[in-house]
Amino acid sequence: MTRADRILILVIVCTLPFLYVHLWSVSEPADFIVVHSGNHNPFTATLHPDRMLHVAGPLGESVIEIRDGRARFFSSPCKSQVCVHSGWLSSTGEFSACLPNRISLSLSAQHRHYDAINF
Repeated sequence: MTRADRILILVIVCTLPFLYVHLWSVSEPADFIVVHSGNHNPFTATLHPDRMLHVAGPLGESVIEIRDGRARFFSSPCKSQVCVHSGWLSSTGEFSACLPNRISLSLSAQHRHYDAINF
């Protein structure tokens, strides 16, 4: 390992916390919820009037609660209830899904600071 390799590793290690704070930990309040249900087109709804959304899936009806600018699965017909136990979603980019019932929720903001995200 040469001296240049050590300097490069040191620069990378010092840069990673900066990148994490400025690129990945930024979370802004969400404005919309995007609901995907099976093979149907996704639909969006605002998060501000408190209400319950009833979404039909292959196993039955899932209920999504929207309250105080947050959203969550209130109930679902699946066995494990992982979606219900995932809790409230409130920040842009948060995601929850009921895989057996093929319903997913994601939160979105009106103005995004990025073009795309790849996993």
